[in-house]
Amino acid sequence: MVIHTDITEMLGIKHPIIAAPMGPFYTKELTVAVSEAGGLGVLSHANMYGKSSIDQMKEDMEYVIEHTDKPFGFNIRTGRLQMDAKVLCNKIPRFILKNPKLKEQCIYALTSAGSSKLIKSKAWAALKESGSNIKHFHVAPALWLADKCVASNVDGMVVTGGEGGGHQSYEKISTLVLLQQIRLKHPDVPIVACGGFATGEGLAAALAMGAGAIAMGSRLIASKESEFPDAFKDIVPPAKASDTILVTGFLGPIRLWKNNYSEHHGLVASKEEKMAEEKGLTLARLLEDGKYYEMLYDGNITDGAVLLGQSIGAINSVDSVSDIIDSIISGAEKCIKKAASFINSS
Repeated sequence: MVIHTDITEMLGIKHPIIAAPMGPFYTKELTVAVSEAGGLGVLSHANMYGKSSIDQMKEDMEYVIEHTDKPFGFNIRTGRLQMDAKVLCNKIPRFILKNPKLKEQCIYALTSAGSSKLIKSKAWAALKESGSNIKHFHVAPALWLADKCVASNVDGMVVTGGEGGGHQSYEKISTLVLLQQIRLKHPDVPIVACGGFATGEGLAAALAMGAGAIAMGSRLIASKESEFPDAFKDIVPPAKASDTILVTGFLGPIRLWKNNYSEHHGLVASKEEKMAEEKGLTLARLLEDGKYYEMLYDGNITDGAVLLGQSIGAINSVDSVSDIIDSIISGAEKCIKKAASFINSS
């Protein structure tokens, strides 16, 4: 059985499973593995160790098309403090346009943590006019942000609730509630559900609510192919759903695993407070904060910023990406068949 949805048809993928964006970390190996397994791999907006995010994105794209012929996508964070966002939104579409193989395979551009309009550059228009089938999705962690996405004519939205790891909204609305809100108000917009998904039951629930796919971060971090160190991956199987916490991140609230860093970091409660705090930020302070994310690659899970979501409470092992996706699809099929048996035609 194959689960066919509007998202699998739109993106030309076998399974309705997409890798969640994981910036600033490197995910080229994971992108290849997810796409090869029939899902959609997504390259992160990576900018660690002082490297150029533009050069890194180009290198990663070239690596992906050398190692798979399957579709994939990329993420650009477009937040206020993301100084490289505008340049990426101009240069990456031009880079894709110049490479026929890249233009064929790169079919998903995901913007997040800022404006959904920033990617609508002349370069993006040229790429679309060239015949590219690339689709633009934006992360919508709140209903009012979903309204903005629709107004900017996105091709679809990644609806992500507060359960997810990484950056979140100040509203702290769960995926269950947010997905219902957005489906009721924007029933015709293609939706990827994100935040709290790691099982077949989760996929079946998302599809039943009108989503066309799920995006997963924590479940794919805990995979054999992800670039993260074993010390990071090994956190996940024994963890509980309550082992994460919201703190203030670079772009707003961010969900991290509870450790020495997160439990002493604090949380700015509103967007207004965050913007006021940003006025006093210096480049030195931003670079200093970035070091806590780089600590992960040295295996320092005590003092580093460890991005994980509440779905870690439903993950019991570190497995290959293909086994993860096969298991989720199989589990979802069983749930969907069981749910269908509840319908009585009389």
